[in-house]
Amino acid sequence: MKRLISLVLLAALCLTLVPAGLAEEAAEYQPLYTLAEPYGFKLGGAFGAGDMKNEAHLNMLKQDFNSVTCTNEMKAYSMLDQFGSKNTKDGMPMINFYWADKMVEWAQQNNIKVRGHVLVWDAYMCDWFFREGYDSAKPYVDRETMLKRMEYYITEVITHFETKYPGVVYCWDVVNEAVGDNVDEFDPADPRHLRKTRNGGPNLFYELVGDDYVEYSFLYARNAVDALGADIKLFYNDYNAFFLQKRTAMCALAQSVNSFATDENGNPRKLMDGMGMQGYIGGYGYQDGCLSVSHLSNIRDSIKAYGDLGLEVHITEMAVRNFDPELTAEHAEYYGKLFEIFKQVNSGDVKPLTCVAIWGMTDRPNEQKGTYNYNLISPYGGLFTEKFERKDAWMNVYNTLLK
Repeated sequence: MKRLISLVLLAALCLTLVPAGLAEEAAEYQPLYTLAEPYGFKLGGAFGAGDMKNEAHLNMLKQDFNSVTCTNEMKAYSMLDQFGSKNTKDGMPMINFYWADKMVEWAQQNNIKVRGHVLVWDAYMCDWFFREGYDSAKPYVDRETMLKRMEYYITEVITHFETKYPGVVYCWDVVNEAVGDNVDEFDPADPRHLRKTRNGGPNLFYELVGDDYVEYSFLYARNAVDALGADIKLFYNDYNAFFLQKRTAMCALAQSVNSFATDENGNPRKLMDGMGMQGYIGGYGYQDGCLSVSHLSNIRDSIKAYGDLGLEVHITEMAVRNFDPELTAEHAEYYGKLFEIFKQVNSGDVKPLTCVAIWGMTDRPNEQKGTYNYNLISPYGGLFTEKFERKDAWMNVYNTLLK
């Protein structure tokens, strides 16, 4: 009996000596996405082709997320095949789905839905796509040719994924970042502030198709979805979407898109289902502006504004930026407040927010200062450490959703 009591006491003592971090990791937690479901929104993560070999990253996605976005692999510049396009018999572009297929197939196998990102985006777009014979040395094509290429590409991509992986790609960002920020990027008379230039260069969709290229993109996407009889939602996606000037222009764009086409009875067709608010929150490359309380109210008001137009809202590409390792506690507290906002906007009968997709998932303390990823995601803005360990930010999100 004495021996038994001694063993029990020893075991109890050992338990008290387990480091807090190990005890936390050993605890059983519900997946974050199951806690988000009662509030009406999916919880999304992101991955790239390189992450397909990273089991820790994939396990993180499987554990806490029921939606994923491919960071680059479903974009047109990743899938278009110049050599193949030059040799098609019908003159339409050739599309290489290799990496996108691998990633969507992984999602299907793990019962995770996919945000399709993105069909039409002027940034980094292959210049040869706009030229005769898909040849960079030849002249640009005319409007009618570009419209045919756009319609073909949009239809083929939507149809491919829905046919091969039915129901997995549940929405598409049809057009990305078409609204300009600075007055020299758009026509001031255009309430949509449609981007004519980017970084001093022309937006070739605008230049060759015209100022209705966004509307046509959504029309082609809607026609493809309707022909499939699929439940796929169509989104517009942009950054700075929770600031007033950009928000006002994006609302005007949504109204333009949804009044562009009519049905057989002459009624407007709803071409756009939702608005994607890119969630890069805080300064780009610097701490000033990060963890600002004013952003929280801007985000809340913007979700409501888009929802009032009858649109679903996705927070996309979310990175709660933090460049200061000494502000980990403040960053965690901010994350909790942000998810309180998400709960609040969906507290009524109408729940406009239907997905929160996080791109700043892990810390990047070894990222070189000033690089694109350092500036965009920030080194200390993750829910997880660089070793995929839960941070206090994760715990605050968990506890906020658990309430």
